[in-house]
Amino acid sequence: MAKVTFTHAGDTLIAYLAGEIDHHTAQLLREQIDGQIAGSMPARLVLDFGGVEFMDSSGVGLILGRAKRMQAVEGQLTVQKAPPAVAKMLRLARIESI
Repeated sequence: MAKVTFTHAGDTLIAYLAGEIDHHTAQLLREQIDGQIAGSMPARLVLDFGGVEFMDSSGVGLILGRAKRMQAVEGQLTVQKAPPAVAKMLRLARIESI
């Protein structure tokens, strides 16, 4: 099961992801993150993968979709703290992580 918690720091929304991100959980995470974006209209969205234990290609879709959403509101997306297995998948998808 995956979960997400949020904090705000100025015009930045930070989404702390945890658990397993797969086809079943990605949709719920998408809805929760998009709701926070719509509610706060941040200039920057940070997706923190520090608590993610497993991620399949649905997680890549989650990231790319949020990147498009942030571009639509002239914001930016940052991905951070991806564990080694997730970081490898992100490199293969050419997604930069810090």
